[in-house]
Amino acid sequence: MKSRYQYRIYPTNQQKKHLAQLFGCVRVVFNDALAYCQEKYKKGEKKPNNTELSRRLTELKKTEEKIWLGEVSSIPLQQSLRDLDQAYQNFFNSCKGERKGKKIRPPKFKKRKSKQSAKFTNNGFKINHDTVYLPKIGDLDIVWSRPLPSESSSLTVIKDAADRYFLSFVVEIIPEILPDNGKSIGIDLGIIDFATFSNGEKIKAPKPLKKKLKKLNRLQRRFSQTIKGSKRREVARKKIARLHAKISDTRKDFLHKLSTKVIRENQTIALEDLNVSGMVRNRKLSRAISDLGWRSFRTMIEAKGEKHGRDLRIINRWEATSQKCSCCGQKGGKKELSVREWTCLFCDTKHDRDVNASVNILNVAVGHIETKNGRRRKCQTGVKSAVSSDASTHLEPIQLSLFG
Repeated sequence: MKSRYQYRIYPTNQQKKHLAQLFGCVRVVFNDALAYCQEKYKKGEKKPNNTELSRRLTELKKTEEKIWLGEVSSIPLQQSLRDLDQAYQNFFNSCKGERKGKKIRPPKFKKRKSKQSAKFTNNGFKINHDTVYLPKIGDLDIVWSRPLPSESSSLTVIKDAADRYFLSFVVEIIPEILPDNGKSIGIDLGIIDFATFSNGEKIKAPKPLKKKLKKLNRLQRRFSQTIKGSKRREVARKKIARLHAKISDTRKDFLHKLSTKVIRENQTIALEDLNVSGMVRNRKLSRAISDLGWRSFRTMIEAKGEKHGRDLRIINRWEATSQKCSCCGQKGGKKELSVREWTCLFCDTKHDRDVNASVNILNVAVGHIETKNGRRRKCQTGVKSAVSSDASTHLEPIQLSLFG
């Protein structure tokens, strides 16, 4: 299977100028080809293919207006045309229903202030001991935080909004299948406690955006007071970008460590299919939900589970995991979010709301997958109406929690 390995690089001032020129040429070629495709569409003509766009780029390099395109490597320029063609292909497939997931929009023009990138194929770079050579740029000093497992098929030079430079390699790896330890765990995601496990363990989220919100607001106010095009505005923009990068890095570090811990300690992992995109439409909860990174956590669990041979099971989002007793299976009706503990009237068992939900998630996942002949299949999530019944529990409100 293919994987991506990313490393930090530290170019010199001269190399930064060459990289800025390369990023600018890649951006101009992409935007010019996109404008040409849109012009063809307005005339009612068919979208030009990659061969026609490549031929047009060769002609543009000969003109006086775009002769400077020949000063950089031609490999990233041609790759930007392939990326545009792939973006259009994904858009067409999404419109036809041939692409899974939410419908995507047509490609947009690239901006100068956002993240910049340039892609090289395997014949366009050379990996040395402590450096990586790129044509017309030179040897870039790289920090090898871990060795590459195999020869890289492509390399992407990235500059983020915080002016940090990275090299991203695509390599072929052999999945490391972990031994089956027979352990299973259900995970209930929430806001106060990021994750509640079926064994009773609760994990608090770092919530980096909430901790840095006052500083972020202060920097944004200073940025709004600057004049467009001034040096102070650019300095203020970079400070905001660096703070956003720190927030993002803190969140990713937490999610990677937690997902790795879950994958290494359990053979079967059960999660609930949360409608995160619908939840963030609630303006009162959107910031808190976005700060947690639920969807990123699920994506990491899926990728690492496939890599290490773990069994990930996703249950239906309409399952009444908070209403049902995990001991006797009886439903106790809908409960307010302020109710964090309750006692079942059927079996007289006292439950923690989140722990009970995580146990139900695990029980439902196992029940969905086990068949009469003992074979296993993946869960199919569907839309079912939650069944409500008369209250049959002793409610004990403890503290306000938004989810669980």
